[in-house]
Amino acid sequence: MRSKLRPASVLLLLCTVLLLSCSRHAETPIEAAYRTQTLLMGNLAEPADLDPQIISSQQDFNIVIALMEGLTQYDAKDGHPVPGVAESWSPSADGLTWTFHLRANARWSNGDPVTAGDFFYAYRRMLSPGLASEYAYMLYNLKNGEAYNTGALTDFSQVGVHAADDRTLLLALSHPVPYLPHLVSHSSWYPVHRATIEKFGRMDQRGTLWTRPGNYVGNGPFTLAEWSPNQVIRVVKSTTYWDRDAVRLNAVNFYPIESESTEENAFRSGALHMTSTIPISKIAVYQKEAPALLHQETNLATYFFRLNVTKPPLDDVRVRRALALALDRRQLVEHVTRGGQEPAYNLTPPDIAGYTARARLTEDLAEARRLLAAAGFPDGKGFPHLELLYNTNDGHRQIAEAVQQMWKKGLGIEVSLANQEAKVWSDTMRQLNYQIGRYAWVGDYLDPSTFLELMTSTSGNNETGWKNAAYDRLFADAQQETDNAKRYELFQRAEQILSDEMPVVPVYFYKRNNLRLPSVKGWYGNLLDLHPFKGVYLEP
Repeated sequence: MRSKLRPASVLLLLCTVLLLSCSRHAETPIEAAYRTQTLLMGNLAEPADLDPQIISSQQDFNIVIALMEGLTQYDAKDGHPVPGVAESWSPSADGLTWTFHLRANARWSNGDPVTAGDFFYAYRRMLSPGLASEYAYMLYNLKNGEAYNTGALTDFSQVGVHAADDRTLLLALSHPVPYLPHLVSHSSWYPVHRATIEKFGRMDQRGTLWTRPGNYVGNGPFTLAEWSPNQVIRVVKSTTYWDRDAVRLNAVNFYPIESESTEENAFRSGALHMTSTIPISKIAVYQKEAPALLHQETNLATYFFRLNVTKPPLDDVRVRRALALALDRRQLVEHVTRGGQEPAYNLTPPDIAGYTARARLTEDLAEARRLLAAAGFPDGKGFPHLELLYNTNDGHRQIAEAVQQMWKKGLGIEVSLANQEAKVWSDTMRQLNYQIGRYAWVGDYLDPSTFLELMTSTSGNNETGWKNAAYDRLFADAQQETDNAKRYELFQRAEQILSDEMPVVPVYFYKRNNLRLPSVKGWYGNLLDLHPFKGVYLEP
């Protein structure tokens, strides 16, 4: 899954903090929040949407996971699937049919029961070609799911989804998927409330008003109370959620603060219980002066640059490999990011469910120069202008500037830098209206396929223009394979193609660095960097 207060909104927040702190008896926001059990957290960017079938960023999912629940949900400690709307599930002997038994007391926020028909409708919507969901491919495991999504099949009754009755959902698969309970925890598999969707537009219409406060009908532990663009998204405890007695918070306020410095100031001034990130320059300071507040947690995530292979000279594999080979990743993580990250020489992080890629690019500046010369640009002469795009963030800017200098010094080429706010940046990437783009991918479940499927030609999150038939075949064959050793060997061959073709340039494997008060309880670091709010509470 992918990884903003505006200036006026930032000023408003900081002025409020300052006014409160100047009054001898006034409470800080976090002190007031302890009384009301309201978690105040930074969330990095303004949501692109709160529609579970549209969202594609980690920041949006942080909010939606509070508002919606799937058949299963993520365990807070390690991300394994635990019962959600489904209280139990089981596969058939051949692994091709799964039966999910829904709990009788699951309710939408308007009081309607959550039924198997809601999932049937949601999956039809998710796979509808008109919705053009980037995550539609997550449902390609369903029998005829891909055919329906691509328009080759128009009869949804032929897709492997069947509501046997209100509390029994059957999923027929095109091949065995032993990790299906992991998959259905993801937002792309969430149900949606049909009457609400169709009240505000067509089933496959994007961006309608159904996701606004007062309109939003969800089935999660919280309901949407406020969405003030670029200021705050506020969710409050649901009165209809089936497990509401386990929900200890009364509310969560998400602040879309794009600036790392502004967010850290808000934390230090008593306006946030936790941040989304931390300025690079402050990591060492907190390590020395306030280590209990700094959290550094390994995530299943890779930071990389997308290369738009539809635009010259990036359509030449020699140029792409030259750019990849010329980076000094150790220097980047030790002197630029400085947050405990590890250099990445392939796309998939190591040891995902026992899989570690053998294919690794080797940094080699001499070979990079040779490749660039073979492509017609000796010492960078005649090389066309390229632009590196990143979403507005101080850390991304510093990385981009360091990479810009490495390419200039090592290859003799000029690359300019451009930044856009997250929502615009995401749209630009989707439209392939870029040359080089900063990107990151956080695993959606604990299996290497969550990374390798990203680069298939049918993935809506590929967004590089790169297609490789051999890669697609290997991934498809791996999906049909039930023997994990054989499946992983197919993945190894696919990852070698990525290393040879280099449509993406891996930079580092993530370590999440953020600030969190010890008073936030029930929050655990985990590989998926996903944090259900059900068990979270505040203890001053």
